Amino acid sequence: AILDDAGVDRQKVYVTNAVKHFKFEPRGKRRIHSKPNSGEIQACRWWIDQEFELIKPNLAVALGATAAMSLLGKAIPVTKMRGQVIEREDGLRVFITIHPSFILRIRESADKEAERERFLQDMKLVKRLMAA
Repeated sequence: AILDDAGVDRQKVYVTNAVKHFKFEPRGKRRIHSKPNSGEIQACRWWIDQEFELIKPNLAVALGATAAMSLLGKAIPVTKMRGQVIEREDGLRVFITIHPSFILRIRESADKEAERERFLQDMKLVKRLMAA
């Protein structure tokens, strides 16, 4: 509900994944997510390009390092670049922020709430950028 809290209209948002497969490591009966490598990210880039060709976004939001690498073609330090907009050669603006799963992994409730608030502010900025 963070988009609702930020006032972002879900009807104006298209959500997709940078990598189209679920890479995991089995641990007992559980499947633990495993970060895709650069080759796997690059292999899925074709899908993102096709989706963008259809929807023609004026802003993309990179939620985490994998999405940023997919959208920008290179690794970037997400925590350092968070809240910034990078314009690609094709003119698409890419807003950098964390992946929401980062918040879920925070154990301390005060830290978790502070990070959620920071992410909410990121999404409020996204709303303003969508209007620009």
